[in-house]
Amino acid sequence: MPQPLRSNDPAPTLAEVARRAGVSTATASRVLNRSAPVATDVAARVERAACELAYVRLRAASARETGVVAVVVFADPVQYHSDAFPVRLLAGLRRSLPGAERELAVFTVPRRSRRPRLVRYLCGGHVDGVLLVGPWGDTALIRLLHTARVPVVSLGRPPEPGTVAFVDADNLAGAKDAVRRLCASGRRSVATIAGPPDTAAGADRLAGYRQATAAVAAVRPAVAYGDFSSASGEHAMQRLLDQHPEVNAVFAASDQMAAGALRTLRRHGRRVPEDVALIGFDDAPVAARCRPALTTVRQPVEELGSRAMELLLANPARGESVVLPTRLVVRASG
Repeated sequence: MPQPLRSNDPAPTLAEVARRAGVSTATASRVLNRSAPVATDVAARVERAACELAYVRLRAASARETGVVAVVVFADPVQYHSDAFPVRLLAGLRRSLPGAERELAVFTVPRRSRRPRLVRYLCGGHVDGVLLVGPWGDTALIRLLHTARVPVVSLGRPPEPGTVAFVDADNLAGAKDAVRRLCASGRRSVATIAGPPDTAAGADRLAGYRQATAAVAAVRPAVAYGDFSSASGEHAMQRLLDQHPEVNAVFAASDQMAAGALRTLRRHGRRVPEDVALIGFDDAPVAARCRPALTTVRQPVEELGSRAMELLLANPARGESVVLPTRLVVRASG
């Protein structure tokens, strides 16, 4: 059974892989380097031991460039392919790739998934750098990439400060701007449909909401959670109406969730913005297509990608960060 990785564990060695597989170090090396044929059952034992230990080969400091940058997206594949954010992000990444010979390799993996073979690939000299997108979990992956001397940047604030360089939008300030507008309009039952609290964006946007509502004594806050998807926004809005029928303003932590909330409000005969003001976040294409069009917080997605690639190619120090400003885009919904 694979043992969970901890960020302070020493990196596993080839000798440990060989010992677990019951073979010599030379045999383990031949299997993992594909340098000579080895019996199928022996190769399977070595591969299994390497997976269980999350073994990666150290990349030599003098290793030649591969011309490939890996983008690892931690997201449900269905949600990934239905969201405009990754497409806009990849456009920004491509814009900052110097020359036509460098390529992007995009991997999608479930949230918080452990993929030992993917980790070995990323750390095995096949890529010039790794960009992590979405909730990548604990620092074990980061530690292994650093150990293998692979430059890495997180798109989004890391859960533990100083562990990895990152690029992010100012989610806290953007959420505060949105909620202040709702409060300034005289609304007093101001709810939020928050994103997953174990993601940096979800946590920061919820913190911005709480800070803004706490500054207005008469405001009654209420929180429901979604996963940034349209369906989750629909269900969260239903919960808010069931538990807080007096709600007259909602800040949704993504435009997709705001669009779902709008459908629920329409089913209940609540007019937007007359009965319930509604503001989203992202300024995704769906925001302009909604009727009424969504007031939202614009984050510069393409620039996030561009700056993340620039930072990655500069081989950044672990604590480096770039935080880009957001902007409130006022439309008809709130």
